[in-house]
Amino acid sequence: MGERMLRAAKLDGSLYDEIKTDRHAPLQAAMVVILSSAAAGIGVGVHSGLGGFFFVTMQAMVQWYAWAFFTYLVGTRLLQEPQTKMDCGAMIRIISFASAPGVVRLLGGIPYLGGFVSGLASVWMLGATVIAVRKTLNYTTTSRAAGACVIGWVAQYLFMGILENLRDSTPGA
Repeated sequence: MGERMLRAAKLDGSLYDEIKTDRHAPLQAAMVVILSSAAAGIGVGVHSGLGGFFFVTMQAMVQWYAWAFFTYLVGTRLLQEPQTKMDCGAMIRIISFASAPGVVRLLGGIPYLGGFVSGLASVWMLGATVIAVRKTLNYTTTSRAAGACVIGWVAQYLFMGILENLRDSTPGA
């Protein structure tokens, strides 16, 4: 799993072809998302305590899933090409490895570097996700994959905003 995470961080597109046929990939994929999300939680938790760690870890996992789901919908419905065929579970499994660069968010707890590290991780994960989506959906252009990822990210951002507003409007929350 560690070797695959490094390959994802190096933006190695051949990794995603390999994952498509590996029956052990679902567990590894879940672990990559958990590690990346926990790294975000640790980066914040250094300053905000255990509650901050758990909240940010869970938030990162929900954000990742929402982004993967919306990217799947956009990529297979709105921006599909004739050769685009993928089920949601396989897409989510394959995109999971693209979250590997998010492990650098562990360094977010270093004073004055948190914002930079978070921004770097976001851009790096976006790049890895674009490569994963292009390979996974058999797109002929990177721009189509980037479009699916960006539209999916915007949809995820709006979804998370709605969840945050619901949380803030709940009495006692």
